[in-house]
Amino acid sequence: MKRYIWTTIIISIILIIAAFLLGRFAFPATDLATLPTPELSEGERGELGIDRNVNESTIDQYLGRSDAVYRDVRMLKDPGDYESIGGDSYLSGFVKGFEVVPLPYLVNVTGLPESVGSTYTGKTLFTNNNGEYTANYEESLDVLEALFPKDKVIFLMCGGGGYSGMLKNMLVTLGWDETKIYDVGGYWFYEGENNVPVKRTTSDGGVVYDFYKVPYHEIDFKSLTEN
Repeated sequence: MKRYIWTTIIISIILIIAAFLLGRFAFPATDLATLPTPELSEGERGELGIDRNVNESTIDQYLGRSDAVYRDVRMLKDPGDYESIGGDSYLSGFVKGFEVVPLPYLVNVTGLPESVGSTYTGKTLFTNNNGEYTANYEESLDVLEALFPKDKVIFLMCGGGGYSGMLKNMLVTLGWDETKIYDVGGYWFYEGENNVPVKRTTSDGGVVYDFYKVPYHEIDFKSLTEN
């Protein structure tokens, strides 16, 4: 009888340990708790929506998280004249781990610097009218949730930080959790170790953009149902 009891106890302990280890490996603890609460930078960067703590200078330490998605919201070639403000109208590179979802295809862009002029003015998933967002397609919200999952931490990046701030405002207005969205700022100011260059100078001095490197999400408006 005693032997049976001890055997039962030992088996129970083994099962408890096994369950604990299985839980650790099957559902590994994330480092979500190490993320600071989103907080606006001071001055002009804050006006754009760029985060004080999670930005171009620190994003490297937050890459590769299983609880997050990384989205660069620039166009491959933006009609706006971003060279006029020291940027690049082309997507000249990106941070490793980020996937491209162009903001101008998600919503009409407003409030650009006068020198930049106008960006893309074609079809969009939503229309922004003074902070009120109207879906232009029956599937607009579904597409947005697929690209920016509500159950994930979302890191947003663009060229200078403006597009990212615009998108964060839209997501929060449409019901996303503000505390899980970070406007990382602009690729143009990134000097970290995870740069993936797209712009390349050829042997004859020309410039080409290797867009084949870019993990790109295309929105097929022809497949959507207009409201």
